[in-house]
Formats: sequence, structure tokens, C-alpha cells
Amino acid sequence: MTGFFQSDPVRVALAAGAVTAVVSGVVGVFVVIRGQSFAGHALGDLGTLGGSGAFLANVNPLWGFVGVGAVVAGAMELFGVQRRRGRDVATGVVLGAALGLSALLLYFDTTTSTTTGATITVLFGSLFAASPQAVPEMAGLGAAGVLGVVVVFRPLLLSSVSPDLASARGVPVRAVALGFLVLVGVTVSLTSMVVGTILSPALLIGPAATALRLTRRPGAAMAGAAVIGLIATWAGIVLSYASDHWPPAHRGWPISFFVVAIVFVTYLGVELVARRAR
Repeated sequence: MTGFFQSDPVRVALAAGAVTAVVSGVVGVFVVIRGQSFAGHALGDLGTLGGSGAFLANVNPLWGFVGVGAVVAGAMELFGVQRRRGRDVATGVVLGAALGLSALLLYFDTTTSTTTGATITVLFGSLFAASPQAVPEMAGLGAAGVLGVVVVFRPLLLSSVSPDLASARGVPVRAVALGFLVLVGVTVSLTSMVVGTILSPALLIGPAATALRLTRRPGAAMAGAAVIGLIATWAGIVLSYASDHWPPAHRGWPISFFVVAIVFVTYLGVELVARRAR
């Protein structure tokens, strides 16, 4: 661990991971309350399209993730089918088509581009490879996401708990849902930079679900989810840095594995304690 804090990639990873953990915790609580975990998972998978396209176009992958995430999230809400069965079928068809196109773009990334490791970076994340210029951009997006939740906190909470009551009180339920799903798309894009598109839903859902097992107060749950996500992300960075000396030698284990494993173990432990208490 010599020189851990003196390493520029480590400092960048710690800063970017902190931003992602906080915004994921805040947004993830409402994702769980609204029962939109599957939508978060679909948006994470669809982010593969943006990431692979960004690598192929030789632009910052962050903006590929964010652009596709926001557009797809808005389209899912605007053109979503009202009945749950039809909505799930439509989401599955679109998801399959997007993943097929993503596979084609990743193939082009590896065969016609000079960028190496694009597939691993998109699917599983590569926080140590993040550029210092990406941190202010991620911080700005994260701050905008948290501020957005704060601004619409009351109507978002009411529409999440009882859409009919929210509509009766004059809350624009559809507009709130649209704005929130776009916010979820941006948040998933940020988590894709940490743990990749495949595992991004774990950082969005896991800490939030754990916090909601500890408290039913949304504000406290958001703070708890942010702390859980932050601890998991920073611990994952430390363990990944230390794994350079583990077999296979000088290869290192991915941050995404440690982050997801810590989140899962934490949720499992809280769930077991809650069942024992009941």
C-alpha cells in the first residue's frame, strides 16, 4: 500500500467513486420505493450502447453513457405501456435489440479501433483509468442529480407512495415520473463508470435497499444509502489496489467485484439481523 494516496489514479478514483456513491444512494432510495429496480437494470444494460459508441467515436465514455441513459430513460417513460405485462415485454424487446447493437459496436471497438480494453471498461468499469478531467464533470452531474431530488422531494415522495392521491392534489405525476426516470438514467451512467454497465444496478439498488431495511424515513434512508455506497466503493478501491500482489501476480482484481461483493454482504447481513429481530 506504499504510495496509495500519492497515486494520481487512486485520488481520481476516490473522488469519482465518492460522487457516484452519494448520488446513487439518494436516487436509489426512490428507485426502490417506486418499484423501478427492473427499469434501473434495463438502463444499466442499455448504457452499454452509449459506452461502446463513445469508444468507437473516440470521445469521453462518460458522455456516451449519460447521453444514451437520459434519452432512453425519457423514451421509456414517454412511450411506456401502461399495463405492466405490456411494459415488461416492450422493455425486454428494446433491451435485446440495444444489446445486439452494443455487441456490434464492441466488436468494432476491438477490431477497428486503437483503443484497448474497451469491452472490459464498458462492461465492468475501470475507475483507475478515469481521467482527472472527468471528476468535475461527474461532480457536476452528481450535484445536479441530488439537487433535482431535493427540489421535487415532496411531490416525488407522494407520487411514489400514492399516485392517485398525488394526482388528486394537483401533482403532475407523469411529468415527475419522466423527470425522475431521466435522473435514474444519468445516475446509472455515473455508476457505469465505477462498476461497469453490467453491475451498475447493484450500486444503485443495493445500498438503498439496505438503508430502507434499517429505516423507513426517506431522508435518513438516503443518507444511509450514500454512506453504505461510499464505504463499499472506497473499500473496493483499496482492495483492488492491494490485489496487485495477489495471484495472478501484478494483474489486480477489478474494483467492480469488490464493490458489488461488499454491497451484497452488507445487505445480506442486515436482512439476517432484521429476520432474527422479527
